[in-house]
This record gives sequence, structure tokens and C-alpha cells, in this order.
Amino acid sequence: MSKRRDGGSHAAKGPSQRQLRVGEEIRHTLADIFRRGEFRDPELMDLNVTVSEVRISPDLKNATAFVMPLGGAKPELVAALNRAAAFLRTQVAHEIRLPYAPRLSFQLDTSFDYAEKIDRLLHDPHVARDMGAGAAGIADADPDDGDAQDRDTREDGAGDDHGA
Repeated sequence: MSKRRDGGSHAAKGPSQRQLRVGEEIRHTLADIFRRGEFRDPELMDLNVTVSEVRISPDLKNATAFVMPLGGAKPELVAALNRAAAFLRTQVAHEIRLPYAPRLSFQLDTSFDYAEKIDRLLHDPHVARDMGAGAAGIADADPDDGDAQDRDTREDGAGDDHGA
């Protein structure tokens, strides 16, 4: 029996390299399947969707694909993709060599909305004022400011030895 050197549990860490690699491969495969558009479901016929991420379980048996339709959120699209999950699982299994095909589920990707919210907060006048004050404090500590003051003194002739 081998002991782990860090003594911690495996669940506390993020996804393994294998999970990341397989998730990314599934993401590319799904994007290719969506690009081809070989669906019978009328809701999926003219599908324009971005697959932003695929998270896969440690045993590689379950995968969650985070999707965002181009042109805004459409909750009915996620329901249609989950209905087509068995078909998509078969398509993924044909294109990726894995011991077994992972069970697919789809969720709407809210990370774009979150990023937009953070962007709005950063451009809020109150936050910009606070960030400006912090930036001014940094500018006051700038060593180049002293050089500008020295130039002003020299222009006045106060520090000039050439006139004496």
C-alpha cells in the first residue's frame, strides 16, 4: 500500500491532467458535431452554440458541457440538448477513443454573465474613483516625480552654479 506524500485527500485538488485532457477533447468533438448540424430535433437544426467548457468526473463516466447559444441565453436550447444527449454520446464515442463513452449533460454557461457583471462593477464611478485614488497614491511614490521637481528648480536658476 502506498502513502500519499502530501497527506491530503484527492478531492481537495482540482481536476487531474487526464480529466482536463479528456474534457477538452470532448469539447472539441461536441463543437465539431454542432458545426455539422446533423440533428433531427427542429430546435437543434440551426444550432449556433459555443461549448465553453466540459467538466468530466474523475472516473471519466460523466461529463457536463457548458454551452452558450450565440445571440443570448435560451433555456429551451439546454433542454433540447439534454434530450439529444444519448445521440451526442454515441457521436462522441465514435470520434474519441475511450474505454467507455461518458454520460453527457448540458448546462447553460453563466460565466459570461459573471464576467460582464464584474466589468460593470469595475467601470462603476464609485469604484473608478476608489481605483483612481489608489492609482494616484502610487503615482505620488513615483521616483520620476522628483526629477520633474529638480528640473523646475534648475529652470528657476536656484540650483544653477554656472551664473556665479
